[in-house]
Amino acid sequence: MGIRLLGPVELRLGTGTPTAVGGAQRRAVLALLALELNRTVAVERLVGLLWDVEPPAHPKAALQGHIAALRKLLAGPGSPFELTTRSPGYCLTGETADVDALAAEALGERAAATDDDAAAAALLERALRLWQGAALADLPATAPAAVLARHLDGTRTGLLTAWAQRQLRLGRGFAAVPALEQAVAADGLREPVVALLVRCLHRSGRTAAALEAYHRARARLAEELGVAPGRELQQALSDVLTEEEPDEPPTLALPAAPDQLPTAPRGFVGREAEERWLDAQCGPDRTGDGLAVVVGPAGVGKTATVVRWAHRAAPGFPDGRLFADLRGFDPAGPADPAHALGRFLRALGVPELVIPEERPARAALFRERTRGRRLLVVLDNARSADDVTDLLPAGPDCAAVVTSRTSLEELVVADGAAMLQVGVLPDADAHRLLQLRLTAERVAAEPDAARRLVELCDRLPLALRIAAARLAARPGWQLADLVAELTDERTRLSTLATPDGALGVHSALTLTYRHLPSHARRLLPLLTPHPGTEVDVHAAAALLAADTETTRLALGSLAAHHLLTETTPGRFARHDLVRLYGAELFGDLPAAGRQDAFRRLVDYELLATGTAIRRLNPYHEPFLPPGTGHLALPRLTDPQTTLAWCHAEEPVLRALVTAAADRGEHDRAWRLARAAGILYYGAGRVHDRLACLRVGLGAAQASGDREGLAAMEAATACALGSTGRVAEALPLAARAVERTTPEDGNLHIHALSVRASMTALTGDQIGADRLSDAALALVRRTGLREHAATVLSNAAAIKVTTGAPAAALDLARETRDLLAGQPTANAYVWAMVNEAFALHALDDPHGAELTWREALHLCRSSGNVRLHALAHRHFGEFLDARGRSAEAAEHRRTAGELYTAHGDVQLAANLDRLLSRTPEAPRTLETT
Repeated sequence: MGIRLLGPVELRLGTGTPTAVGGAQRRAVLALLALELNRTVAVERLVGLLWDVEPPAHPKAALQGHIAALRKLLAGPGSPFELTTRSPGYCLTGETADVDALAAEALGERAAATDDDAAAAALLERALRLWQGAALADLPATAPAAVLARHLDGTRTGLLTAWAQRQLRLGRGFAAVPALEQAVAADGLREPVVALLVRCLHRSGRTAAALEAYHRARARLAEELGVAPGRELQQALSDVLTEEEPDEPPTLALPAAPDQLPTAPRGFVGREAEERWLDAQCGPDRTGDGLAVVVGPAGVGKTATVVRWAHRAAPGFPDGRLFADLRGFDPAGPADPAHALGRFLRALGVPELVIPEERPARAALFRERTRGRRLLVVLDNARSADDVTDLLPAGPDCAAVVTSRTSLEELVVADGAAMLQVGVLPDADAHRLLQLRLTAERVAAEPDAARRLVELCDRLPLALRIAAARLAARPGWQLADLVAELTDERTRLSTLATPDGALGVHSALTLTYRHLPSHARRLLPLLTPHPGTEVDVHAAAALLAADTETTRLALGSLAAHHLLTETTPGRFARHDLVRLYGAELFGDLPAAGRQDAFRRLVDYELLATGTAIRRLNPYHEPFLPPGTGHLALPRLTDPQTTLAWCHAEEPVLRALVTAAADRGEHDRAWRLARAAGILYYGAGRVHDRLACLRVGLGAAQASGDREGLAAMEAATACALGSTGRVAEALPLAARAVERTTPEDGNLHIHALSVRASMTALTGDQIGADRLSDAALALVRRTGLREHAATVLSNAAAIKVTTGAPAAALDLARETRDLLAGQPTANAYVWAMVNEAFALHALDDPHGAELTWREALHLCRSSGNVRLHALAHRHFGEFLDARGRSAEAAEHRRTAGELYTAHGDVQLAANLDRLLSRTPEAPRTLETT
């Protein structure tokens, strides 16, 4: 489908993946042109759609910009559309089948034209499946846009009622009940839909439910509209009261009992005690509660044990067996429980039309559909209890078994799950496994070597299978030949006796490692200092001290030998056991070599972080570690790619700060913490930011570097203020000021600005204004620009709170002039927020609203989560003050979603306390 309007507006060309269209206004232009496909849309109508009653000074010019951008997108390869200028406006040409809303209408027309009820019902169902949520869900909040959305909602209601009517005529009204119930729950005032629900419930033999639906609608009509039911709804009631209830009410045919279990494992040995335990906890004749957690190290055979037992227990669960691999430790990320719920619901016969989009609603429906059934659910490879809870069946005769490498103690405590620890195989079972893989005769011929091989593999099933596979592929080898190689392993993991089962895996990795090309053999241990779950080419090149081409070859070799997995182009993940194996190899390197590798990595991250900051603040003066001029850096071309890099690297930066401090590399630790703290601001992860800066502050204290200590005191104070801990922040900010002098330039300027903001948060606006003026005067006297934009923007915020909105407006606009070439910089957007406050205080609500909307647009463009949430919140307050409560509520809701999505749940509560203001006296919010 080329253009999707039945949900969020999307453009899909060529491969079918979404193409970035732009902001809400551009999506609105595309939506209206698509709805009027092959017809000319007047310029005035498009302007009204975008700006309603408050167009900008030059609306046609702004519209032409959107048209030009769309024309460029639609001229790309694989596009079935063409956008042309045609008086008195523009025309989008193409096939109706490529616009989902028009395709749905066409399917409805085809259904209306046929007397074949079955064929019509199928066409209407196809049309209804095109909806992916609320139509035009992300367009600007203008009256014309709302009219378009209501039109499409009406289309869906018409299709739904037509489909339900056809189902009634087919004698399948029961099949329409779930979709009609969902529609009535969403809007219970549509009488035709309620009337159909009443009829379908009655024809399904649910007369009591039909009468209840009627009376519920009658009461709601009276309460909300002050009217009685119309003729159609009254006729439905009359039919229910006069028609006889079916002798044998039709029911929706249940699908065959689903069986999603993987194939039973072959060559399985042992685990009889574990299977008896599963029988007792989850079997059809169980004594337990039906919820079991099977835990143990990777490779121990948890999944194989549970799947084998599930096949044996299957007859005791006649309503089906459901299985989901949750991929809890997959380098590409865990499976989405919502997707697993959808798969389960479809297997249980829930029509696609009534499967909700949201995970909580799917979970509720799954619980409803599993009550009264005898189902077995196997949830494999779970990482956390949160991944599991929504997938647990509700029926008392159901059972669920969860496997995991972690203990999942939350399930034991909160849900009463029974836990089974699966250990390595007993000696006898380990020998039986070798016999199955190698033949009993081959193992019996070398009993001592077989016994030694079992010992070297630590009786771990995965390791035994790997060893047996090598021998099976080399029929000329004796068991003693492989035993000799394993015995000579001097790089064996020191933790082979621990429950992680690494002995056999380590042996297999060593055999693979020996066959790697030289550059790959060098790189594997050098990846050890990198603390992330993924490493990119540039960081690996720094560790290898090589160019990116050589590094790419090395990474490719490791991936080809299954020691790494390329999760996305240029990013590689390591399994935990591979990381542990590499750490042993790294420990064998000379101490100087290990230290140099770590320093190379930290210096690379310092350089890359400084480059990222420059993309967000063109006047930033990054620290350049000596000898790093040759290092290749990631291409960070705009704020979006920069923040995406920051999100990916954040765990690495934080862990490296801690590692550097632990190693005594205090100078590197505080410098990296300071740089990372700047990048944290736009990511919305205030608590991680504070944790990182606290470590950096400790490192600065240990280093004895006066400038470093002042820098970290100011940065930590700023982060504390962002979490509402002003009482802790103020002394740090004061010490940073006292520790520096005007001769320290940028450092003193930043310390003064932070102290001013923290002082403002205590309510001392006069003191804050004095400190802010001092920072501003120093900026003007020295001409230093690194912190100039932040100082100006924060000064503007403070001026607003001191009742000097005109001065605040001048400072905010001066900030924007300074960053005119960088409109997505943090300080630029923050200046716009302060400008909006000032304009409001100056009784210019029109100018304030335009500024708020521009700020929101820039936040979306930059990807700055924190400022985006803040702007939505305060724009909502502005709208509330203007009496536009519905719009205000939507912006507050969006702000809450942004905070919550990035882990700042507590921040939202803090902001409610710290950031509340009146329109006449807004408070400064925080420093950037």
